[in-house]
Amino acid sequence: MTETVSIITADGRNFIGTLKGFDQTINIILEESFERVYSMTGVEQVLLGLYIIRGDNIAVIGVLDDELDHKIDFSSIKAQPLNPVVH
Repeated sequence: MTETVSIITADGRNFIGTLKGFDQTINIILEESFERVYSMTGVEQVLLGLYIIRGDNIAVIGVLDDELDHKIDFSSIKAQPLNPVVH
């Protein structure tokens, strides 16, 4: 459980951090985490530190390739934020 993961929540937010733990309801504990906020003016990375995400708010979890992630030039990326999941 020392992998860097990317989590997209049901409300369209994107969190990145080191997976430190989880429980039977998929509540996730991230260490050294940050949120990537996408907009048409660029990508902002908001530092969060230790962060807990409730399992009922998680839409997607994936392991992040740190080497590839560090090669991306986020200053050149412009995108609309993700819309929330509608049931």
